[in-house]
Amino acid sequence: MCMHTHSCSRDVDGIIPAKYLLPVPRPDPEVVAMLTSGLTASIALEKSGNMKSGETVLVTAAAGGTGQFAVQLAKLGGNKVVATCGGQQKAVLLKSLGVDRVIDYKIEKIKDVLKTEYPKGVDIVYESVGGDMFNMCLNALAVHGRLVVIGMMSQYQGEHGWKPLSYPGLCEKILAKSQTVAGFFLIQHAHLYQEHLDRLFDLYATGKLKVALDPTNFSGLSSVADAVEYLHSGKSVGKVVVCVDPVFSKTLSKL
Repeated sequence: MCMHTHSCSRDVDGIIPAKYLLPVPRPDPEVVAMLTSGLTASIALEKSGNMKSGETVLVTAAAGGTGQFAVQLAKLGGNKVVATCGGQQKAVLLKSLGVDRVIDYKIEKIKDVLKTEYPKGVDIVYESVGGDMFNMCLNALAVHGRLVVIGMMSQYQGEHGWKPLSYPGLCEKILAKSQTVAGFFLIQHAHLYQEHLDRLFDLYATGKLKVALDPTNFSGLSSVADAVEYLHSGKSVGKVVVCVDPVFSKTLSKL
């Protein structure tokens, strides 16, 4: 998405119609992270997850670009938050964001923790991993629980792209407990972008919302492939950012 507020933006490729532009308060990487990752978390939890207060919310891949927004918005909404991640550095980040229970799958079994500590299940799952993780989350869903699928990271890689998976017993499981499994794709909610972006920026500007950026430097369009590879490696902590213009220097505004 373009960050300009003009009626159109001219570059080497031509003119972008104003209807495709979304005004942002500042072109900082933290604000740009809100445009996809933040908006996905905010709109998905509200509209697809029907999030209320006093619930238990499980966020998978929680130390990633969108997971970090989901855990904070769930906490700000007055909920108990459980988050999965892989590695101590990610666990430290999630604890700093207020997560009530961090499950580091490198030292604990997610399935065992959910079964032992949350025997009645969780009310909402914000799921971006897919595959076996989707099955675990479905089995951990409470009566009237809502599972929101915003991605399937574990299935994206591979020489031939991702393979659709079957989930035996899906209908029987959600029927027995009056559960909901909802897919969420951001571009189909464009009419809500500005409202939620304004809300996210207000939270960020007042210090109620943090945006973690991965410190790895990716500069120029030629580095995009490396950044994607790094993202898929599972090593990233926070939002992975590519600075398209190598001569750009970030100057933080005073809030």
